[in-house]
Amino acid sequence: MQVDLEVDGTQVTGLPRFQQAAAQGRRLRRLAIGLGGLAAVGWVLAFFVGLFAAQSLWPALLVNQSAALLVLAAGLQSAGWVTRWRERVIHPPLTVAATPDDQPAPDGWYERLLDRLSQRSLHLLAQIGAATLWLGGWALLVLLGIEQTWNLTLPSAATGFSASVGAAVALLLAFGLLVLERQLAQENPAQWPEAGALAQLTRMTIITLVLGALCLLFASENAVWPVRLAVLIGLLPGLVAVELLLRALLSLFSPRREQLEPTLLARSFVADLLRWPPQPLLALQHELHNRFGIDLRQIWAFSYMRRAFWPVLALVAAVGWLLTGIHEIPLQSRGIYERFGKPVQVFGPGLHAGLPWPLGRVLSVENGVVHELATSVGENPAPPQPDPAEGPAPLTANRLWDASHVNDKSQVIASRRGDQQGLQIVNMDVRFVYRIGLSDQAALAATYNSADVPTLIRSTASRILVHDFASRTLDGLLGEDREGLAEEIGRAVQSDLQKLDSGVEILATVVEAIHPPAGAANAYHSVQAAQIGAQALISRERGAAAEANNQAQLQASLVQDQASASAHEINATARAADLKFSAEQKAYASAGQAFVLEQYLSQLSQGLSKARLLVLDHRLGGSSNAPTIDLRTFTLPADPAPARATAQPGATH
Repeated sequence: MQVDLEVDGTQVTGLPRFQQAAAQGRRLRRLAIGLGGLAAVGWVLAFFVGLFAAQSLWPALLVNQSAALLVLAAGLQSAGWVTRWRERVIHPPLTVAATPDDQPAPDGWYERLLDRLSQRSLHLLAQIGAATLWLGGWALLVLLGIEQTWNLTLPSAATGFSASVGAAVALLLAFGLLVLERQLAQENPAQWPEAGALAQLTRMTIITLVLGALCLLFASENAVWPVRLAVLIGLLPGLVAVELLLRALLSLFSPRREQLEPTLLARSFVADLLRWPPQPLLALQHELHNRFGIDLRQIWAFSYMRRAFWPVLALVAAVGWLLTGIHEIPLQSRGIYERFGKPVQVFGPGLHAGLPWPLGRVLSVENGVVHELATSVGENPAPPQPDPAEGPAPLTANRLWDASHVNDKSQVIASRRGDQQGLQIVNMDVRFVYRIGLSDQAALAATYNSADVPTLIRSTASRILVHDFASRTLDGLLGEDREGLAEEIGRAVQSDLQKLDSGVEILATVVEAIHPPAGAANAYHSVQAAQIGAQALISRERGAAAEANNQAQLQASLVQDQASASAHEINATARAADLKFSAEQKAYASAGQAFVLEQYLSQLSQGLSKARLLVLDHRLGGSSNAPTIDLRTFTLPADPAPARATAQPGATH
């Protein structure tokens, strides 16, 4: 019950919690400082460890344990504010009232502004309360620290000798806090009302330390749960810190009175649940009664629900147990009903009733579901990757003989090379289409006579294929034997499965491919490449020979054409000369000397057509005046000077 100084006055001095307030305050102060220092050391260690080993459990574990210690230190500090108020009530401080005249007034505007801001800050701090600010700050710091190290994908790793040392330190600290928790739990509420709430926070810290020690002791390279638990430990102090932060925020809306005894803000409903035996409903009932004055014990509906809870729970459990005898069989399945472990009936699709579990149960069996099974499957087939529609074809679409396929199975067959007998290896892809028989007997046989139907079919088919292909040749497999091969294999496999009473029905046998192994195919491709290269070389040489022959024929044709043209030209020249001679002979016969002179003049004109001539006649100028010749037009290249000459009468040049 809170004390109001305006009502009770000086009667509070006789209360035990006020008388022991000073001793309690000193104890809380020492504990808060010590635990806060340990939390600071843990966070510093977590920071340095995170620099070198960020993917280990040490940073998360140290931060979570330090967060729990810091939450407990915040609770101790909050309780210290309450004890300090009680101590001030018992021993009020001596204060001297200062008059306005004694205080010097600020001189400048800046000093007056600072004085006004300081007064408003002190007033706001008095309204909010230092206890509320400190508690909210510590809770927010705890939440930020846990959020920085929250990582559920940390890998497992061995911690070595340091884990043993860390676990020992955590257990020693947990033992010391256990002693403190027992002392707080045994305190009389009249002498120390906050001891119970502090004991709950101490219990939360002990649980965090013990869980952290277990994580360190069981940490190894193959164990993942210690690493996950080391991270999940932070949920406990994180939830308590969230509750303390909410309480600090909600306290801002409650009125504050200096004369009214304050209550402990660091109370945690989550920490109150950490008790044995756990009583969450009782804790909720007490919290509602203390906070809101609601007493659930006075409500008849809740009382009736509490009395009828166990009978109703037993009735619901009994009805649920009886309903386990109702079985729903889907359309594509059948059910084998076992009564006390013995198969009694095969249920078809629909609803069926029987004895409840474990007196009766139904085993599911397929009903007409068709499966396809390959005789050989790769050990670790890669998951199919989607390929783009516009991109290149995937590697799985490569059906060439030089590509290995996971569903191919190698078989040894007979071979003949000339007169010698031998063996050959071929790869083939044989698939079986099967289903569980539709009869009830087939369903019982498939369920109880074979543990793994696909493995049984594959092993039986492998044995049949080895026995069947040992007497076949490659020519027969690729020729006339291939048509009836699938039918014979399917008939043989079905016969063996019926002898084993497996309940399996082979619907079809498909031989997808028969081809040599990939290595042999690659060697054969090399032979083909050599043959193609030889043929290409022969064709190249034939082309070169044809080209040389054509060049020779071209040169011979050119020489022959040139000789023929020269002969025709000489023959035409001779005919022209003969015709000319005949014509001149006839002209001479007709004209005589005139023709000769005409030919002479013609030849002379042709010969002198490009010559520079000057013809002088002796009859020009008479006998007394001889012609004058200007020799400047006949100067030699070596003598450029002009010269004049006078011709004598009768001279010709």
